[in-house]
Amino acid sequence: MKLQQEFVLSRPRDQVWAFFNDVPAVAACLPGAEYLGQADDGKHTGKMSMKVGPFQASFEGEAEVNYDAAAHKVAMTGKGVDKKGASRGKMVMDCGILDEDGKTRVVVDADVQLSGAIAQFGRTGIIQEIASVLISDFVRNVEAALPDASAPAQSADPTAQTSAAAPRPAPAPRPIGGTRILWLTVKNMIAKLFRRAA
Repeated sequence: MKLQQEFVLSRPRDQVWAFFNDVPAVAACLPGAEYLGQADDGKHTGKMSMKVGPFQASFEGEAEVNYDAAAHKVAMTGKGVDKKGASRGKMVMDCGILDEDGKTRVVVDADVQLSGAIAQFGRTGIIQEIASVLISDFVRNVEAALPDASAPAQSADPTAQTSAAAPRPAPAPRPIGGTRILWLTVKNMIAKLFRRAA
């Protein structure tokens, strides 16, 4: 299943690029995500919890993240397992971070493979809606976590520490709620019907 998302952050690219090099900070801004640490092989481990109606899942897994500083691109491959529900997921994602008149456009292309109980949501298109909700909340959390736009830009070196431009703490992780996702799904279905009738 292919997922494509684009969003704009009202911060310069250098700030956004430095932030994206901080995997724990990025994970803290993603609703339902919990960063568990880095393994000896360099892969990042974490958990993603979600609830859609009666369906609940908590995926634990690992991801390999690679950065291309020259092209301002991030590549990630990850996999996770919901031990209780026997669902599995794999994802390959490419993320481009583009300068746009002092702001930053982020372009995400992902290929997601699902198996087990969660696969039914991929077939019905609900995963697309979940992705839209996640991106919307993620953008809001990143904007809150990044320094004020007037603050000095962070270094693109992820090992550099700049106290003046340190990100503010992001909200604590909480599961993705189903009510909002289902409402947006219905809303988008109605909107599509009106567009076809026009």
